[in-house]
Amino acid sequence: METTLIKAKTIFEDIFQNVGKTVVGQQEVIKQILISLLCNSNALLEGYPGLAKTLSVKTLAELMDMKFSRIQGTPDLMPSDVTGTYVLEEAKNGRQFTFQQGPIFANIVLMDEINRATPKTQAALLEAMQERQVTVGNKTFKLDTPFFVLATQNPVEQEGTYPLPEAQSDRFLLKIKTDYPSVEEELEIVSRLTELNTNPTQKPQTIITKQMLQQMQGLVKKIPIANDLKQYTIDLINKTRRQTELIEYGASPRASIGLVLAAKAHALLDGRNFVNKQDIHSMAYPILRHRIVLNFEAERNNFKEDDVVKYLLK
Repeated sequence: METTLIKAKTIFEDIFQNVGKTVVGQQEVIKQILISLLCNSNALLEGYPGLAKTLSVKTLAELMDMKFSRIQGTPDLMPSDVTGTYVLEEAKNGRQFTFQQGPIFANIVLMDEINRATPKTQAALLEAMQERQVTVGNKTFKLDTPFFVLATQNPVEQEGTYPLPEAQSDRFLLKIKTDYPSVEEELEIVSRLTELNTNPTQKPQTIITKQMLQQMQGLVKKIPIANDLKQYTIDLINKTRRQTELIEYGASPRASIGLVLAAKAHALLDGRNFVNKQDIHSMAYPILRHRIVLNFEAERNNFKEDDVVKYLLK
């Protein structure tokens, strides 16, 4: 296992190095997207416009030997624009309906500005995210594996948007927050994009294949976690249900499963074959921030979800 861990760590270092050629900073965002992929789950990225959310996902997808597609969320986007539809085509025996696959038939699907799509279109993603299949009419089509939905949304410009219902946001393993770059990082971004570059950035080479990713997903589940840490995780999730003075609705058992898995993936990214308490603390924020609903008292005191998670961890 030690040799496999070293090999995995080398691959992750290559990924970060290659992503860094295109995306300046956002190391934590890239790390959390990778954790989501290692857990075979979906991720939701939230941040202000212009913080390289789309670019980060697209660059990461280019490093993987997988089919990538991008869907732009708009109010007039129809479910058939996502899943595909039957079209009438000429054939030898006359006209017949054939199914034309939509952009959901890929390995990595980037749903840009998911909250701009109508609830009906958002619901079209629900079956794909959970069941890894698409039903059109009376026929069900299996999606290729591995399959991930990486969605982005802006916390501003709420006019003309449709907030994700709790049932759907719970399908995302992580809600990743993208922050503004530091002064040094912003200077690097401005220099890269406003000066004549004699060595333009080439398309990155493939680092991970489907088989390699699936092997690493299996490796994540093999990483042991002590029983006391597992109990600590369950107690933390249970606290979200009992803390009624701040939380209206707590997290479901899906959060317990997700937190243990994400902590294991976090340990793997750090090159360790064991989970420590810091792994759980680091992953508690992206796991819980979209799974707890704050009550009026918490909102009146200007508490955010991350503030409540920090309080629970203390």
